[in-house]
Amino acid sequence: MVPRFWRKIKYRYDVVASYCENCGNYYYPQREICPKCRRKGKIKDAKICDEGRVLSYTILDGKCIALVELENGTKMLTEVCGKVEIGSKVRKAFRRYGEESEDGIIYYGTKFVPIESDKKQKA
Repeated sequence: MVPRFWRKIKYRYDVVASYCENCGNYYYPQREICPKCRRKGKIKDAKICDEGRVLSYTILDGKCIALVELENGTKMLTEVCGKVEIGSKVRKAFRRYGEESEDGIIYYGTKFVPIESDKKQKA
């Protein structure tokens, strides 16, 4: 049985960014100090946007790792499930990361999927 505290970690199943109330910029990974405002900045946790577009990507060990720019300007490296091209629109999706063993813990989290292929799968 998985301890409750492990499941309740706020960024266990979703991605959390930082938002500076002083300059209005979002940052991922999270920051304690705003890179732009420095100590004048007021940092808060922020959920990332659901959609973005691929700026660049590479294939590593059969996985597509992409630099995605989200709607609010946040940029992040993430895995994209499916075929993409530079400029492809993607949205976040809850997916399996892996498992410890056949009988072990299965890890889930946020990945991204192309929006066009996601619409075809629902049809």
